[in-house]
This record gives sequence, C-alpha cells and structure tokens, in this order.
Amino acid sequence: MRTYSDLFRTPEFTPLFLASALRSAAQTVSGLALGTLVYEATDSPLLSALSMFGPSLAQVLGATTLLSAADRLRPRATLTGIALAFAAGTAVLAIPGLPVWGALVLVFGLGLVASLGGGVTWGLLNEILTRDGYLLGRSVFNMMNGLTQILGYATGGVLVAVLSPRSTLAVAAWLYLVTALVSRLGLSRREPRTAGRPSVRETWRTNARLWASGPRRRVYLLLWIPNGLVVGCESLFVPYAPAHAGLLFAMGALGMLVGDVTVGRFLPPRVRARLGIPFLLLLAGPYLFFVLRPGTAVAAACVAVASVGFGASLIQQERLMALTPDELSGHALGLHSSGMVTMQGVSAALAGTVAQLTSAATGMTVMAAASVAVTLALSAAGKREERRPGGGRDPEDRTVGGLRIADVDG
Repeated sequence: MRTYSDLFRTPEFTPLFLASALRSAAQTVSGLALGTLVYEATDSPLLSALSMFGPSLAQVLGATTLLSAADRLRPRATLTGIALAFAAGTAVLAIPGLPVWGALVLVFGLGLVASLGGGVTWGLLNEILTRDGYLLGRSVFNMMNGLTQILGYATGGVLVAVLSPRSTLAVAAWLYLVTALVSRLGLSRREPRTAGRPSVRETWRTNARLWASGPRRRVYLLLWIPNGLVVGCESLFVPYAPAHAGLLFAMGALGMLVGDVTVGRFLPPRVRARLGIPFLLLLAGPYLFFVLRPGTAVAAACVAVASVGFGASLIQQERLMALTPDELSGHALGLHSSGMVTMQGVSAALAGTVAQLTSAATGMTVMAAASVAVTLALSAAGKREERRPGGGRDPEDRTVGGLRIADVDG
C-alpha cells in the first residue's frame, strides 16, 4: 500500500477517517472554549491548562483498568458509545452556572472514557489496513488531525469571540453526535480481536508483558515523555497570548501537518528510522526562544517549526508495531495513546504550576529544556544498550521493509 488513494479504496477506512476527523474537530473547539471560559473565570494559568489538558491525567487510570477491553469489545459499538458520552458531557459543560470545579470533575471523567478510544481506534485501523499500510494510514490520520486543529482552533476562536465559550461548547456537543452517527452507520460489525472478557487483571498482565521488553519500553518512553513535555508548552498558549492563542494553536497544527506528510509519505524506511531523535530535538528546540518573550509573529513561527518534530511519533509507532504481536496491537497502541495523553496532562499541570509561580514564557522554556534533556538521555541509553552483547535486541523483534527495527536508534 503506497498511495493515499489506495487507503481510501480500502473498505471502512473512509468512515473511520471521517469519524476521527469529526471527533478531533469537536475536541479542538471544545478545548479552546473551555480553556478560555476557565481562564476568564479564574485568571489562573494552572486551571486553564488543566481544563484543556487535565482530562489526559485520567487516562492513566484507564490504562491500568480498562485497556484490556481495546481488543475484547466490538469496535463499532464502542466507538459509537464513546462519542455519545462525549456529546452528553460537553453539553453539560455548556450549561450556564456550572462551577469551575464541576467542569474539571466532568472533563476528568470524560478523560477516563477516552482512555479506551485510542486502543479501539488504532487497533481497528491496524486491522483494516495491511501491516505495510499502517504507517501511511496513521500519517493520514495525523495530517487530518493537524488540518482539523488548524480549522478547529481558527473556527473556535471566531465562535468564542462572536458567540461565547458556552455556545461554542454546544456546537462541539453537536459535532460529537455526528461522530457517533458516522461510526454507527459507516463501520461494519466486527467481532473482538481477542477472546475473553475485559478485566483489570488482564489489563495489568498485558501491560506487564508489553513493558517487559527493553526495546519496546524505550520506544514507549520516547513516545510519551518528550512530546508530552512540549504539549506542556502548548498548554500555556492562552495565558501567554490570550488574544492570539488560536493563532498559536493553528500554527502548531500546521507544523505537525508538515512533519506528518514528510515522515509518512516522503522518507524511505531506512532514512526515517534514524530520524526519530533529531525530530524530537526539533520538537523542543524552538520553544527555548520563549525565554526572550517573543512577540506574536515570532512566537507563531517558533511554534510552527517546532511542531514539525511531532513527526517523530510516526517513526516510533512504526517501531512499536514491529515489536508487538498482532493480537496485542490494540492494547499496545492503546497503552501508547493513554500514556501519551497522560504525560500531556501531567506536563500541562507542571507547566501551569511553573507559570503560576513565574510566567507563561518561563514555564514554556523550562518544559522545552526538560524535553531536550529527556530525549538526549534516552538516546544515550539506547546507544549503551546497542553496545552490549546481542545489541540490546529483543526476542520479539520484527522487520519493516527489510530493516531490523530494533537495530536503529529511535
């Protein structure tokens, strides 16, 4: 599978793509509206960051209790139910008079529900596409996510200004309803990928199995921590530039789009396998300039350049799938997704705390420096592992395009 047209000719790819696009648009619009609403009510960078990214913290609970369901539930029914839950929850957030603490409790609850969505979605994508088509398919989803964020943040900014944050949340609730409809009517009924009933015990057992592999563990850390810390930078866009936060988010989405197109479509396997660490350094580097408190134009350019580095995620996901048995693909991708957004929530809380004590610009600089440090430390650990007898290889290593995945540095 080599072209985008091949993807869209694959049965069920298009409805899954459309449902994901609608969900991404709803998340973008609702996140900006809620962050603005909370900041206006509290004047707190910490609470604003938590309202936008705090729900991610709940996903660590989902990753340790619910994740075994990712391969053990029917995908169509599960995705439809998750969309309906978000429609209802977002509608409640739009109710006038809802206290800030009530809104935060509700979005944390929605984060717990969302912890199941990543594993189901990406496991289904891995099932719909051939193994050699997963990277291209995931890159298209990432590009779609970038485009919907550009349009969503731009549209959300206009809706917040012209209508109100609560009215914008009502619009997002309708988008979630449409998402549920597309999932229900567009996807076919499929049986679970793995037999058995979901349970907390099975979730823990499979998590332990996935985590026991040294190369796979390092891939997870590269997927979770460096970009999570950079999302902490993004969580401070509203307090850094209240009138232009939508522009900064949109430029970040544009940079992510460029990175995903480059990695997913133009870089050959052997080249992209060696660019994971450079892309992660690019992701954090430009945010170091925020120590100078740049104006809106320079800040937007830094954000756009940095976000190209999000393409590293595709490189590491390809490696993760090469190291993971097919029957665990949904669980493995769900663990990646839950761990990633959990780290984003933790980073948003850390960034908000630093900004509360200092300034938004200082908070962004600190998080970027931490991301660079973690990336370099994990890269050094990988090189030390390769110098050991056996090259740090894992017995579950696989190959992609003839390239031994565990032999290259993230």
